[in-house]
Amino acid sequence: MVAGDPVTPRTADLLARAAALLAVLAAAAPARADERVWSLVKSGGQAIFVRHAITTPGVGDPPGMRLADCSTQRNLSDAGRAHAGRLGEAFRARAIPVDRILSSPWCRCLETARLAFGSPEPWAPLGNLFGRPENRAAQVEALRALASERRTGGNVVLVTHGSTISALTGINPDTAEMVVVTPLGDGRFVVAGRLTVR
Repeated sequence: MVAGDPVTPRTADLLARAAALLAVLAAAAPARADERVWSLVKSGGQAIFVRHAITTPGVGDPPGMRLADCSTQRNLSDAGRAHAGRLGEAFRARAIPVDRILSSPWCRCLETARLAFGSPEPWAPLGNLFGRPENRAAQVEALRALASERRTGGNVVLVTHGSTISALTGINPDTAEMVVVTPLGDGRFVVAGRLTVR
């Protein structure tokens, strides 16, 4: 068919069928990709970076924020708490093995980790990098070392901030979205995929 040629009923029918098939394939591709990544984390040995769940409105932290005082920070909203709970339910329903839970010391990350996975270990390198460029090199170096560390058994879950995940992987995840990293050793890793739980 050449641009400008009249469209016959047969051609229109073929174009409609092709468009329908492409729509089905496009809808199925993310589902297959998600199942591949879920299967990978079910086998263990991965580093799973999780951005904290939905918070009260805002960007970064209020002026005067103190890590030791949650009332000075942006914290999870009720929707965020429910979302974190669904994240944990998805892990339990799929029997995803978790050997270790690390969290940014920010309250919104600690609460996301507790609601989804249990008791986290606060780990400073997972701290928020938004507005803190002076910390970037040291934190990314520590994160790279952990993300590249080959492990047997379950996964390590790292609950953190979008800015921190982005600094390491180049991916800016949505709230409660997971970025799954496969360790290769010697400071190397590959991003295996992303997962979301609605």
